[in-house]
Amino acid sequence: MKRLNIILCCALLAAGGFSAIAQKKSSHAAAHKQLLANATQSKDQIKLIEQNTFIDLLDNELEPELDIYTEGWNSKSVNPFKEQDVPDTKVIDVTGYVMPHNGIITSPYGYRKRFGRMHKGVDIGIHSNDTIYAAFDGKVRLTAYEGRGYGNYIIIRHPNGLETVYGHLNKHLVRPDDVVRAGDPIGLGGSTGRSTGPHLHFETRFMGYAINPMAIFDFANHTTHTDEYTFSKKTYTQPRNFAPKKNNRELAKSDANTYKSGNQEITTYTVKKGDTINKIARAYGMSATSLKKLNNLGEHDMIKIGQELKLK
Repeated sequence: MKRLNIILCCALLAAGGFSAIAQKKSSHAAAHKQLLANATQSKDQIKLIEQNTFIDLLDNELEPELDIYTEGWNSKSVNPFKEQDVPDTKVIDVTGYVMPHNGIITSPYGYRKRFGRMHKGVDIGIHSNDTIYAAFDGKVRLTAYEGRGYGNYIIIRHPNGLETVYGHLNKHLVRPDDVVRAGDPIGLGGSTGRSTGPHLHFETRFMGYAINPMAIFDFANHTTHTDEYTFSKKTYTQPRNFAPKKNNRELAKSDANTYKSGNQEITTYTVKKGDTINKIARAYGMSATSLKKLNNLGEHDMIKIGQELKLK
């Protein structure tokens, strides 16, 4: 009898062990299935993020933002400029700039035929919460939220007459009436409002007119095309390209005092009657500031006829 009891106990222990092993295997199988499900879900999420990022690069996929200066807002607070006060042309000093962000252009300025509406700025690719900087010295005129388009946005007014707009921010770092310097952090970039992924919507305006930012900034080289931009009601929507050859061809058509051919081998230029630093710099595709630095010229130094200037 004692031996039988021992055998029964062993059998019960064995059964319990097998049951525990079975439960453990079952638990491991369930966990494995859950891991596979999570992995699949993560892949799907990654694909969704990649797809949304790709969509954000297609400038015709989304309807352009409503113009905050003319639609859906009180024009007295958002666009205080009167059309009769806007001059036909205006020379604007664009020195003392800082790029708002050094990302690439993912969607340019221009008319969107599909929606019958202008995209009145450029979209710059960023990562979420990247710092966005003031493009020029100025004063914050407005910080607001527009759910159908710009999301969180900022408008800054500058002494040179421009206003800049920064849209789709995650967070404002400034408030109305704050005085900012070029390069000061003003916000954290994001994807608020009508947006499929993080980017900065950046506008340059003169008295309410949305200038093509690519007419002022060379985004590829993180600089301005020239030290001055001439606003014109006829050409403000057009970008600029100051490649030397093209520039000199255009100059030859319009100016009797033409410069040498835009040859890449030309390294110096001899000053002629009627020349100015700005005209020479413009002809050779550089800023006046760069030309002055190259020739050790101070801010108020004058050039003379016959003087030889370095171009490289």
